[in-house]
Amino acid sequence: MSAFENTKCTCGHQNPTGTVLCESCGYPLDPEEESSDAPLEMRYDGIARRSQKSNPSPIDRVWNFFSSVKVAVRLIVITLIAAMIGTIFTQENAFISFDPSTYYEGKYGWIGKWYYKLGFSNTYESWWFIGLLVMIGTSLVICSLDRVLPLYRALNKQQIRKHEQFLTRQRTVYTGAAEGPEAAWTERLAAQLKRKRYKVHMENGALLAEKNRFSRWGPYVNHIGLIIFLLAVLLRTLPGWSIDNYVTVPEGQTVKVPETKYYIKNEKFTIDYYADAELPTELKGTARAKLYETQAVLYDCSADCDDPSKTPKLTEVTRHDIIVNDPLSYDGIKAYQFGFDDTPKLKAVNPVLIDKQTGKTYGPFKLDMRNPQLDYALGPYTLELRQSYMDFALNSDGQPTTKSREPNAPAFVFVLKGPGLDEKGEPYMYFPKQTDKERFSQDVINGKLAERFDLKVPSMDGVEFAPVETSLNIRYDRAMPYIWVGAGISMFGLLLGSYWQHRRIWLRLDNGRVTLGAHTNKNNYGMRAEVASALRGIGIVVEPKSLDNGRNKS
Repeated sequence: MSAFENTKCTCGHQNPTGTVLCESCGYPLDPEEESSDAPLEMRYDGIARRSQKSNPSPIDRVWNFFSSVKVAVRLIVITLIAAMIGTIFTQENAFISFDPSTYYEGKYGWIGKWYYKLGFSNTYESWWFIGLLVMIGTSLVICSLDRVLPLYRALNKQQIRKHEQFLTRQRTVYTGAAEGPEAAWTERLAAQLKRKRYKVHMENGALLAEKNRFSRWGPYVNHIGLIIFLLAVLLRTLPGWSIDNYVTVPEGQTVKVPETKYYIKNEKFTIDYYADAELPTELKGTARAKLYETQAVLYDCSADCDDPSKTPKLTEVTRHDIIVNDPLSYDGIKAYQFGFDDTPKLKAVNPVLIDKQTGKTYGPFKLDMRNPQLDYALGPYTLELRQSYMDFALNSDGQPTTKSREPNAPAFVFVLKGPGLDEKGEPYMYFPKQTDKERFSQDVINGKLAERFDLKVPSMDGVEFAPVETSLNIRYDRAMPYIWVGAGISMFGLLLGSYWQHRRIWLRLDNGRVTLGAHTNKNNYGMRAEVASALRGIGIVVEPKSLDNGRNKS
């Protein structure tokens, strides 16, 4: 659409630069439109938009970019493709504890490796995905402002008497002779249109009938809903607005709920398995959980919440027996049953130090797997802890490492000091599990020191196992109400624009000749049928198809 400078209409009305149709009479101002006989471009009634400036400034160029519907569609398509890629493999935030740098490659091969390296494993929280959402929101705002302001001006400055060329270049047109007095003829047609729920205005032998104008605002109501929806989604990335974390709570223990002032306790964990008789043949002999339940208590912390050296001051606020799909809920926080781990795991051992040369035994001492002491006094000997591994393994360079934070294969490196030993002490590696001691050759590692000393647990009475652990998914989302509000507003806008059509009928009488033009933003066949019905009501019999000007059928 050209942005021309001659904006004064033949009716004398001065129009803003770039306006295609006169805001007063509807006469085409664009030279190309004036010389054409095709139906008029009635979008915004020909009112100019900011994005159509002939000499745009740098700010206008940015405005033009985001006001383009094509750009908005491309941004949405790119975002949808990115969102689809994010669903190929499980996102990082769905795991409780794992190393993403090795998990994806180990499970999915080279595809998983590049999936992680390209950042798709954290798609929905990445800067580029959030940037796409911001650009879509910006496009929605600018698209709406660029169009809603001209539309508002066009609809609120409608003149009743329109130029004859404006009427004859509508998609629905009727011309003919008016029988009888002009005023009476117009009144009769107005009465017919009012029966069809039109709002009618008359002035000097001209008529304007209009209904369902509100439907024109449907797309913009939809945009408002989408903008609220996107803002709510972006708010979820801000601290304190959204939580989706996992906590592991051993039975009988209390742990802090991440990013909150609350603590949660697992008073008791109950698990019930299906009996073999209840399982199909192919699953018999396997352990299938029938019910697992966490008797949870939620506490509000009022002091010393983040100081590990002090005991937090807790006040019970609620308790609930959590099962699948029945979470604990309090003040917007929900704790869902996510899983459990009933695999026997070492909590602590009580080994003794045996001097093989003298046969003397020193100890026992308590060695906690997760929180071991740094020094242990055993008669004339001392053990100084230098390193610990929860899940011992050797890396590709043959160096000790740990595969996880769980005590699956715990190992401890001590420095043993005492009589007959080097003043600086001598290193001694200890594997609490007998299978690990043999697998990793503890005696070979310790060398000559293993010939004189041994660390061992005399009996199973000296072994403590960790209680069953429950895994809870903690969710908190302050933005969710706004997401639902935005979705509701958007749906309401879709209904407005889909099920109603804005319909307008203009008529003018000139020396006994009737010129009628009608416009709707959709369903022109229905528009023609309605005009034909109104004309029949005053004695003029016409077929709906005869009202089509023949240039643009729908």
